[in-house]
Amino acid sequence: MRRFLRLALIFWTVVRYGLDDLALSGFSDQRVRWLRRLTSVGRSWEQPRGVRLRLALERLGPIFVKFGQVLSTRRDLVPPDIAEELAKLQDRVPPFPASLSRRLVERAFAKPIEALFARFDAEPVASASIAQVHFAQLHDGREVAVKVLRPGMLDIIEDDLGLLRTLAAWVERLSADGRRLKPREVVAEFDMYLHDELDLVREAANAAQLRRNMDGLNLVMVPEMIWDLCTAEVIVMQRMHGLPISQVDGLREAGVDIKKLARDGVTIFFTQVFRDGFFHADMHPGNILVSVAPETFQRYVALDFGIVGTLSEFDKDYLAQNFVAFFRRDYKRVAELHVESGWVPPETRIDALEAAIRTVCEPQFDRPLKDISLGQVLLRLFQTSRRFNVEIQPQLVLLQKTLLNVEGLGRQLDPDLDLWATAKPFLERWMDEQVGARALTRVLKKEAPRLAQFLPELPRLLHDALKQQAAGRSTEATQQLVNELRRTNRMLQSLLWALLGFTGGAVAAVLLLRWFQLPL
Repeated sequence: MRRFLRLALIFWTVVRYGLDDLALSGFSDQRVRWLRRLTSVGRSWEQPRGVRLRLALERLGPIFVKFGQVLSTRRDLVPPDIAEELAKLQDRVPPFPASLSRRLVERAFAKPIEALFARFDAEPVASASIAQVHFAQLHDGREVAVKVLRPGMLDIIEDDLGLLRTLAAWVERLSADGRRLKPREVVAEFDMYLHDELDLVREAANAAQLRRNMDGLNLVMVPEMIWDLCTAEVIVMQRMHGLPISQVDGLREAGVDIKKLARDGVTIFFTQVFRDGFFHADMHPGNILVSVAPETFQRYVALDFGIVGTLSEFDKDYLAQNFVAFFRRDYKRVAELHVESGWVPPETRIDALEAAIRTVCEPQFDRPLKDISLGQVLLRLFQTSRRFNVEIQPQLVLLQKTLLNVEGLGRQLDPDLDLWATAKPFLERWMDEQVGARALTRVLKKEAPRLAQFLPELPRLLHDALKQQAAGRSTEATQQLVNELRRTNRMLQSLLWALLGFTGGAVAAVLLLRWFQLPL
């Protein structure tokens, strides 16, 4: 019954704000135009379409607000008037009453506000879909930000996710494309991340991890958490200062190099993804400030860590190889990677997939970001993926969403930013660290304690294996051990020959240098 009532509320909201008319207006088919005229009989709207869409999303709750936040950064896909209105969803969602916020803080810590803070600003400085933020001052003089979870959020999200699960099941049942896109697994991913966002202690832990990872990069700052004042419903953190990244004119007046700022944003993103495998996955403009203080001038200030993404070593390696292959226009390697990873059936023709990928991507190179529509590229890739039965990987959904955010930020800061040229050296350097000499040294250091423990046992294990084999009692486990020993022996021999070759080459080079330095 609750789900039915929620569905009825969504339908009523769509009709009330004229979103059906807004959706149908984008079709040129004559039959759709007649349907639009029929459904608009007796209805009129005084407010512009962008305002109506924003109000409808606010009315429908956090999942819909987050959808609007992503759309607000895609000005190549969304008309300017709608994008401007949706941008207000980033930090100007209507707040809940200050008195309620005060009660929630006091309940969380079982103390009156006066015992917790020397000053607590009743007026929220930001109000988003999940929580709102108040500035305050601790008794020791530190300036802090207090984040308070919106009451009743869990029930609303459970209802919406229930509807999404039902819709995903229908899509999988009725559409072959739907089964390939794995909508139920995608909904399960968003379910996990949304519930993580409702636990503010988890957000505080995410911030602490990201702060450690970014320490030393000198491009981004993350607030320090006040752990004595962190609960699941309220967290207190260091107050950060800066200008919103969306205020480009204000940043220019402060002397910020906008083009460098755009390049730094790309560097931060690729560092988090490919070096750490732990990235800020909610990078819309409302969560990003830029410091103008002299000691931290032009650094990014990251806020709101409720949603972060993680990548395994396999995911990072696969993505990095794909990016490098794209940047080198090696479409055959891209096709091979799709087959190797299991994204497409093994019987797929490499040359056909290579030609399809080239057709989509080749026109996008050597063009400034302002002339590239990622939306059109994604549409063409979707058509290509349907032809080759490509399976969408749910674990990469957050990364795809963050890529859209990064593109939107880059487009807003510097429309002429060459994203490919900025990212290519970083990825090539990362790949060199993964497969070059430094990678071998790192792996040997990591495995040294295990090898030191295992190598002394090799003679005894080999003797036992040979003894069992001679007695005709060889087992599958013994055979596996022998195979592993053979592989280890081959690896050690290869390493030994490589070291001997390197040493011999070095000695020869020294002798040649000395020979040419002799007088004639």
